[in-house]
Amino acid sequence: SKVTVSLTRNLQLCLPNATDCCTTPLCVVETLQVLACRDSVMLAHLLIQAEIYANSSFTGNVSGNATIIPNQVFQPLGSCPCDLTAGACDVRCCCDLECTPDLKQLFNESCFTGVFGGDVNPPFDQLCTSESMEYTPDWFPFLCVQSSLDNTPFLGYFYHGSVSTPSVPPFKIPLQASPGKLFTGYRQGDPIMTEENEYFTVPQQSMAGQCVGNAPVAYLQNFDVKCLTNLVSYEEGLPHDVRINSGTGDFIQQNVIYRTINDTSKFITESESLHAAELLCQNVTFAEHYTFIWKDQNIEQINVTVFLGSLCDGEILSQRFTVKFLSLENTNAAELFGNPGYQVGKPVRAANMNASDTFGSLNIWQPAGRGLCTSATYTPVLFGVDSLSGCVLEVDVNEDCSFLRGNVTEKLNSLIQATHVGKRDHSSYSDLNDWVEIIRLDPFNSDTNVSTGNLKGICPDIPANLNIRIIFAEVGAVGGIPRQEILAVQISYSTVIWQFQCGLICENSISFLPITASVQFIKVPAKPPLPMTRFEINDIEFDCNRNDVCWPQLFYPLTRFYTGEPYSQCLAKGLFLAFLVLLAAIISNPWFSKLWSSSWI
Repeated sequence: SKVTVSLTRNLQLCLPNATDCCTTPLCVVETLQVLACRDSVMLAHLLIQAEIYANSSFTGNVSGNATIIPNQVFQPLGSCPCDLTAGACDVRCCCDLECTPDLKQLFNESCFTGVFGGDVNPPFDQLCTSESMEYTPDWFPFLCVQSSLDNTPFLGYFYHGSVSTPSVPPFKIPLQASPGKLFTGYRQGDPIMTEENEYFTVPQQSMAGQCVGNAPVAYLQNFDVKCLTNLVSYEEGLPHDVRINSGTGDFIQQNVIYRTINDTSKFITESESLHAAELLCQNVTFAEHYTFIWKDQNIEQINVTVFLGSLCDGEILSQRFTVKFLSLENTNAAELFGNPGYQVGKPVRAANMNASDTFGSLNIWQPAGRGLCTSATYTPVLFGVDSLSGCVLEVDVNEDCSFLRGNVTEKLNSLIQATHVGKRDHSSYSDLNDWVEIIRLDPFNSDTNVSTGNLKGICPDIPANLNIRIIFAEVGAVGGIPRQEILAVQISYSTVIWQFQCGLICENSISFLPITASVQFIKVPAKPPLPMTRFEINDIEFDCNRNDVCWPQLFYPLTRFYTGEPYSQCLAKGLFLAFLVLLAAIISNPWFSKLWSSSWI
């Protein structure tokens, strides 16, 4: 909003005690209070005060005296914390000495309260005259404190220490053994480090489906992601001249090969029609493929292939980033067969044993554009990576509920084109023992058990959520890398009630139904735990869950974990109890009875 103040009288001195002999510029003070009311009830108020000086170059009186900060141990810091503006009245700060009585009348009923409003010495609970406690115990008059508010316990709460400028460190791993070396080698999942002791990053997808540009690359974890961008939001990644820590303190240079893409139809997903004169293009990175050659716990070589192309305004680019780890003993682009188990980040193998072509797939959605199911693509389920994806299905207001259930079920079943899942990463299609059958829990059949009635725009029991649970275990290790196998796979559905969302006006007869697919990996022990012996089952003396008397927690009220009452009270009661036990032990001793009887003789 805009407030205009017009002068209808002559300029006067702002200060009441000033005279015409002074050099203070003539000015006028205009104060405006704006109230927001509803049904004669004030909801909010705004105070506007303007000082209009005849000399436009006036900047106000600036005092050259430094502010004296009192000792915080003996006196609170400042008597009026809400006094924030020097030489002017702060609105709602009733302790501000620069506020005249006329100004205080504007906000007298809305003054700041508490310490910020000037009550820097509030009465404490232990004071005899304090009325802040809702419940006053009977013994309070005997133990309360009679003291002046100048001797408040709030004094001394301020920390006295050296003030240092906080430094924001880069993306680094703290507590390095030596500045140059990372450690004796990489382990699976460790972030790869650069020569500057920072993370080596490549754009990756987060759990929300968005691309993160500064995501660290983990050792022995492959990935293949696509990120959508345009010319406005395009950002260059990490330079390719950065040297990588091999894991033992040595640094290796990236072997980079640049190639040009002439056919950009596979990368450009959308294009807007613009005039040729207004078209602005730039040479950007379309794809980057990283190949890490590793041996044991070290990186031996890095090969990078960068594909460049021209991106123009109005075009949406689907960038692709891949990272692949190959063993030095098998660098012919074939996978390592030394560890037959799954590794985190590798696709889960699937097979369709009921078809002549046994190759199968286990996928989740990878939405693009508007997120519609018609334009969504598939991405494989990665081992050890819990995922949640989905898309939006367009539904008409006159949609038949049975047809809608069948359509949604078909969309969800298209993600799982398999009957079995491989136990290991190198399961053989000819050996059925290398595969586990997918357990399917069919969705609820609402046609026979649910009466939908004649409700238009409402469909109950729509199987809109697909739940994939994969149970795996560590069955050993090969070369220090865990060998993980899949034990079981279960697929279930969760139903929802779809209702047509009309909005403000019902001009559009199309509504949306979000359908999702979630993947959850559950780790279980490779061997079932040993059964409990009869002695462990029957011995409940020290079992706090099955026994009313819990001896291991005898002194629990005296520990810091007990929060039922203040720790000082627990400690006092504990010391008093210990004193009674000690007194009982002394009285029950035979020499005490002899001493007592001899004292009366």
